Amino acid sequence: MKLFKDYMHLHRRGLICSAIFLVIFLLTFWLYELPLGAVLYPTALCLAVGAVFVFFGYRSYKADIEALSEIASVTDASLCSLVQSPPPEHEAWAEAMKAVVDAHNDFAGKTQEKYLDMVSYYTVWAHQIKTPIASMRLILAEEDSELSRRSQAELFRIEQYVDMVLAFLRLGSDTTDYVFSQHRPDEIVKQAVRKFRGEFIMRKLTLTLSLSDTVVVTDEKWLSFVVEQVLSNALKYTKQGGITITLTKDGILSVADTGIGILSQDLPRIFDNGYTGVNGRLDKSASGIGLYLCKRICKNLSHSISASSKVGVGTTVTIDLSKSLPKE
Repeated sequence: MKLFKDYMHLHRRGLICSAIFLVIFLLTFWLYELPLGAVLYPTALCLAVGAVFVFFGYRSYKADIEALSEIASVTDASLCSLVQSPPPEHEAWAEAMKAVVDAHNDFAGKTQEKYLDMVSYYTVWAHQIKTPIASMRLILAEEDSELSRRSQAELFRIEQYVDMVLAFLRLGSDTTDYVFSQHRPDEIVKQAVRKFRGEFIMRKLTLTLSLSDTVVVTDEKWLSFVVEQVLSNALKYTKQGGITITLTKDGILSVADTGIGILSQDLPRIFDNGYTGVNGRLDKSASGIGLYLCKRICKNLSHSISASSKVGVGTTVTIDLSKSLPKE
């Protein structure tokens, strides 16, 4: 009904003009005192013809609107089909569409080529930079001092940033390397905790684990990345107290810290790309990418991630794995 009203509104000038002509027509017949039948018959005939024109005009208008609404979801295949089967009376239109498709394909090809070059470059860069990182870790391991432990912790963070770059690039790819199978999230959590054990010890933070042996269908590598990012954030903003990690039988994984917390106005946007909020202004190294990557990865894994927080009390990040529980 709304579409029909829009159509009538669009053609209101023509309709008003037709109505004026009809009134002049009727007024002329009345002034000449013609019989009523001689007036009503041509009037009804004019209205019927007008209704037919309105009907076919509205049908054409509706078809055009539906075609326009599909432009937002146009694909290469649909563009090619428009070129391959054009109406015979629209040869010029078909040629124009072919030019559009060719330009689109050329642009898409160049964009994909540039993207693949960038991914290749940063992949090589990441593998090359990990070599000196590993060498520095071996050198520092020979000395057991507070300085060496702090240096190892910083090296681990550098390696995390490298992994973050690779994850960011891979998420933008048309292809993925997801491998779904049954895994125990508690084992993934324990592996992540072992990686951060030095930082827990150095900063004298407590760790409380309450993990069930539930099994979920997920990708181990990508879920590990999410857990490590969440745990890294918790450690980053926790100066004293500790971190509690729980995993319920229902597949609800939560990481709670006793850190500085997040302001209520920042909380809804912490998963946005590049958003750091007030805490990010206090910590100049914050990039606002980690939690954004976690959100996208969780979506791809059919998990969900959310956060709750209170300033001065701490933050709890919850990863809902319940949709990935094996079907009984």
